[in-house]
Amino acid sequence: MRLSLLDRSRTRTDYPESAALQHSVERAIGAEALGFHRFWGAEHHAVPGVASGAPAVLLAAVGARTSQIRLGSGGVMLPHHQPIVVAEQFLMLEALYPGRIDLGVGRSLGFTEPVRRALRQQDDDAEQFAADIEELRSFLGGEAPVTARPVAESPPEVFLLATGQGIATAARLGLPVVIGGPVLHSPDLPGMLAEYRRGFHSSPAAPEPSVIISLDAFVADTESDARELALPEAWSMARSRETGRFDALEPASAIRSRTWSPRAHQRVEENLQRVIAGPREAVRAGVEKLLETTGAEELILSTSTYDRQVQDELDADLAHLILGR
Repeated sequence: MRLSLLDRSRTRTDYPESAALQHSVERAIGAEALGFHRFWGAEHHAVPGVASGAPAVLLAAVGARTSQIRLGSGGVMLPHHQPIVVAEQFLMLEALYPGRIDLGVGRSLGFTEPVRRALRQQDDDAEQFAADIEELRSFLGGEAPVTARPVAESPPEVFLLATGQGIATAARLGLPVVIGGPVLHSPDLPGMLAEYRRGFHSSPAAPEPSVIISLDAFVADTESDARELALPEAWSMARSRETGRFDALEPASAIRSRTWSPRAHQRVEENLQRVIAGPREAVRAGVEKLLETTGAEELILSTSTYDRQVQDELDADLAHLILGR
């Protein structure tokens, strides 16, 4: 089983946003030393809590400081881009760091209406998204009417970040699928994955269906301590549903000092229920159960907490726990 890392370059209160990107690079260096298979960066536009809006730029910086770990996007939001531009960016990364580049793509249109207007993207068209993926793959493989450059000896592998309908799209296009978020806890997920595997259209790039699970995991001496590490992210997500802003992470102590509405309590608890948090054996059992339920071949951790040193310690603890290293 492979273990990978998705870093969203989360910002923190009391720190400049540039520190989030610098920590992403350092985190990738640490992930390589710990035996993580991939390091992926995110694309979020005009989101106060995320500093990464251009994953290809971040990956270029990470590639210069690492030597083996695979590098990719988790993911490029394809509706915001011309496929040839995305292809050129990732072909350039492949030329610089051959054999190490992944290209995860998704369909999100932007966090708020003003962001969607700024991106000049309003239409959530599933068929256009599928067509854009096909066009992107033709540019990556050198099969389009014009040649995206630099030409790659081995083009980056494309992954589809999917929820719901996107899982069926991944099967139809013959793509590895990355699943996270609320759908990961849906009772319908096993059936959706069974249909993905049955309906998978194999291709030279992806001869077999492949499932990667993305989740947040927190390990500590007690469940209470682990939930406290998860609280900054759970609070930020809960607040975003009230304010429309996905804000920077705050210390758990600052969050606890606030006056919470009953609705905030409910939303925070819902978010905490979606993570795997607890002592080592409880986390191990939770991960094993999820892998058994989904048949996933790989786990990609998207864990974030406020304290960066604690974040790095979590990466090490989870690598030792899951990989046995």
